[in-house]
Amino acid sequence: MQDSDVLIGGAQAAPTGHIFDTNTARFAEDVLSASRNRPIIVDFWADWCGPCKQLTPMLEAAVSAAGGKVALARVNVDQNQTLAAQLRVQSLPMVYAFIDGQPVDGFAGALPDTEVRAFVDRIAQQSVGAVQQAISETLDAADAALADDAKKAADLYTSVLERDGANARAIAGLGKALLKAGRAADAREILENISEDLAKDPAIESLRSAISLAAEASKAGDVSALRAKVEAEPDDHQARIDLANALLANDAREEAVDQLLESVRRDRQWNDAAARKRLLKLFEVFGEGDPLTSHTRMRLSAILFA
Repeated sequence: MQDSDVLIGGAQAAPTGHIFDTNTARFAEDVLSASRNRPIIVDFWADWCGPCKQLTPMLEAAVSAAGGKVALARVNVDQNQTLAAQLRVQSLPMVYAFIDGQPVDGFAGALPDTEVRAFVDRIAQQSVGAVQQAISETLDAADAALADDAKKAADLYTSVLERDGANARAIAGLGKALLKAGRAADAREILENISEDLAKDPAIESLRSAISLAAEASKAGDVSALRAKVEAEPDDHQARIDLANALLANDAREEAVDQLLESVRRDRQWNDAAARKRLLKLFEVFGEGDPLTSHTRMRLSAILFA
């Protein structure tokens, strides 16, 4: 029998206490969701595995000694082969520790009792939220690297996605890093392969806008020629917006913003407020946490309400 469900009176049995059995059907609830409240150690075992019979009692004793700071979920691999395959359990015994829905540590094979206790103690001492804090810090570092080092940023965003594949901020950041590296097709492919729910996330909307702006910027033309045209005809708003697009293509964000603000100052209603709308789209792409966004918002407000 494979991938069995433990049934009591026709319903799946819920885990009780700090040590319990789980299976393929209940793993998401028993381990992934539950590990947002306390760390969960998962012990993959089988009846035919001699070392498992030595390790499991040591794990149970160490978890019991932890006094509820950590729980132990036991998985019979023979009855849950799909789950074992998904988690790449290739030898027994295999132990994983989950915190905040993510695997954070583990080991294969039997260990001495002192090492088992040290492992459980280490996991028990990790506060729930530590993984999310680490992810948040990595995302901050990736965002900071994005302006100057697209490859470093992409590597950092990818490291987050390896732990949280549905992290919208990391997905959007990776797409923007690919854009900066000249890989627009790969950035578009990211949008084509996300779920409908993720597609509605503001971060993903920001990536969509960035891809759209990059496509327009790539067609804007030569910066020098456009700048000369604007200097010759200061009220040529289309030329000024084209110049802003060309500047964006060259990563001259501040000057691009200056050109759009100047267009708003000269004629805020030109072409259905095209310059102002373009600025709003840039705010979406830059993100509210970008200092350029907040500074430009203040300058735009000063022009509109002067």
